[in-house]
Amino acid sequence: MKYNPNIHNRKSIRLKEYDYSQAGLYFITLCIKNYKHLFGEIIDDKMILNDAGKMVESEWVKLKKRFKNIELHEYVVMPNHFHAILEITVGATLVVAQDNVDTHNNALIRKYKHRDNPCGYPIDGGNHKEGQPQGIAPTDKTIGNMIAAFKSITTVEYIRGVKNNHWQQFNEKLWQRNYWEHIIRNDDEYHHINQYILDNPQKWATDRLNE
Repeated sequence: MKYNPNIHNRKSIRLKEYDYSQAGLYFITLCIKNYKHLFGEIIDDKMILNDAGKMVESEWVKLKKRFKNIELHEYVVMPNHFHAILEITVGATLVVAQDNVDTHNNALIRKYKHRDNPCGYPIDGGNHKEGQPQGIAPTDKTIGNMIAAFKSITTVEYIRGVKNNHWQQFNEKLWQRNYWEHIIRNDDEYHHINQYILDNPQKWATDRLNE
């Protein structure tokens, strides 16, 4: 099936009045722009990561070092998308100021954006923080900030891979501009989503993201 923006455009289901910096569990999905297969392939129902896929996995794990108020649960890097369960805890602080991360990565992205390298990527993602509900300890950054940092860092590293290791090039952006998330509200949802992530490689043949 070819890419159809009317079918495949993954719209956020963020709640306007929900504070995404508060404690909780979130099911996150990010997709490669135009669903290009950049991170590896499925062989015998197993995801075989290429070097780019290994980089994405590594940077996801490192996210916990940048944000001390999160825990990482099940995740999977697929050929053209990424699923994860991310938990925000409370009462913790940020290790690296996000503004510093974005400023550094913006400079690197601008450096590598030239005519014979079409991998320039504008930083996207925003701060979706609303008023902090009473009784909830504040955290430093929202889900939007964390995902923006992850997308920015992985894009910079992918650009390096294209430049230095001949990774497959991408057009304009590595990731789709937005991302999809779902607030996990109970144990049943958690276990269902956790199993969905684990089963993703085995169900690749029928996955609607399999282009």
